[in-house]
Amino acid sequence: MENPKVQEILEKQVLTVAKAFEDKIDEEISALDRLDLDDIEALRERRLQQMKKMAEKRSRWIALGHGEYSEIPTEKEFFAVVKASDRVVCHFYRNNWPCKVMDKHLSILAKQHIETRFVKIHAEKSPFLAEKLKIVVLPTLALVKNAKVDDYVVGFDELGGKDEFSTEELEERLARAQVIIFEGESSRNPLGSSAQTRSVRQSKNSDSSDSE
Repeated sequence: MENPKVQEILEKQVLTVAKAFEDKIDEEISALDRLDLDDIEALRERRLQQMKKMAEKRSRWIALGHGEYSEIPTEKEFFAVVKASDRVVCHFYRNNWPCKVMDKHLSILAKQHIETRFVKIHAEKSPFLAEKLKIVVLPTLALVKNAKVDDYVVGFDELGGKDEFSTEELEERLARAQVIIFEGESSRNPLGSSAQTRSVRQSKNSDSSDSE
């Protein structure tokens, strides 16, 4: 039987939270009521500026190749891609079934997350990159932020261990690494943080640059 005292405490806590929530709503309604025409016009102008800025971002992303899942033909181009875009998902692949499964999901996500560049590169034709980034298992996704590999998705181990994982499971994994951004640039909320950082610059002395 549940302790009546505990039940009473829980009920009081629920009421306290509900009251705080109601007070917050009332406060926001009152703030809206106090707005005059100048305030409303200022809010409208700010919103228009935000929309304009987002439209400019989208145009720049599209010009850089975002929105499509494309292949990088050479190792040299890999460095150009990661310097041009703040967020890059690069699939190191070979022509086998697991890599084709990954291709399918990445093609979908590339269209859904225009804020991130999605590319692939043939691992066996990229020996320098494969050695530098310690690519052993294929498929491997290198998750790049600000010209540095920040995390990896190696094989399917983190996606249930089988090739039957959903696009949403991969999307959630990329969101945890923050290589896809939801808030303000897509329709969902951002998830947790990422793992280790490894430089992908061509030399230790090169300066970081990013056009975004």
